[in-house]
Amino acid sequence: MYQTNRIMHKAGFVNIIGNPNVGKSTLMNAFVGEKLSIITSKAQTTRHRILGIVNGEDFQMILSDTPGIIKPAYELQQSMMDFVKSAFEDADVLIYMVEIGEKELKDEAFFKKITASKIPVLLLLNKIDTSNQDQLEAQAELWQNKVPNAEFYPISALTGFNVQNVFNRIVELLPESPPFYPKDQLTDKPERFFVNEAIREKILIHYKKEIPYAVEVDTEEFFEEEDIIRIRSVIMVERDSQKGILIGHKGEAIKRVGVEARKDLEKFFGKQVHLELYVKVNKNWRSNIKQLKRFGYNQK
Repeated sequence: MYQTNRIMHKAGFVNIIGNPNVGKSTLMNAFVGEKLSIITSKAQTTRHRILGIVNGEDFQMILSDTPGIIKPAYELQQSMMDFVKSAFEDADVLIYMVEIGEKELKDEAFFKKITASKIPVLLLLNKIDTSNQDQLEAQAELWQNKVPNAEFYPISALTGFNVQNVFNRIVELLPESPPFYPKDQLTDKPERFFVNEAIREKILIHYKKEIPYAVEVDTEEFFEEEDIIRIRSVIMVERDSQKGILIGHKGEAIKRVGVEARKDLEKFFGKQVHLELYVKVNKNWRSNIKQLKRFGYNQK
């Protein structure tokens, strides 16, 4: 009997965890080739668990960007950490990211899960472009001793240094499996999610102190026509004073957010966008379980 060569297909979940601002979102965007996760210099930029799907001829890599690990202070942050916990449950490969100068994970329980993991762990030391050789060698020794079960890779997610080698190694580690998602699917999130995130990114960039963390965005209308997408989004804040700051003098501040978000969305969707923004007070939404569920948190 003649034998045919069967092409082995691989597929699996690759979950990225680490402290805030270590570059998880930059790495995922680099792997996917699209800006799925928003990126700012502020902690807690990522609030949800976002999937980015990379398809090859014989593999499907499902990347998961999670919020940075913090000690929760209110219900929203607790929900964010629930997303991180879920990343341990379905991972086929775990990426633990640290950065130059970092010495510990903020949550000891998470760290114990990483060092006791039975699945492959890749420890990525990011931002090496900001270090010198002596510092790099010291950090490499520190983390390899802390996480002896991990494969160690120094990288720069921003410049792309060593990123392709990490990508290739992940493909090697993926288990044999048919694809989980259609081959033309890029993410598990709907269009409205990326509208909300584009607006929230501009708020994180342009506002200080409590404002960015008191904000949630809800896209109420998304109508796609042949040549244009018409969007109406509401920005939620917790207090009247925050509403005034967000809008700014004669509406100039909120106008800047709208203009910059629209430009990003036109690039993302590949067509003209008409974006209307409104600001509404939704008192104490960050501590209201019902409101958090409405915005996609507390999904237990």
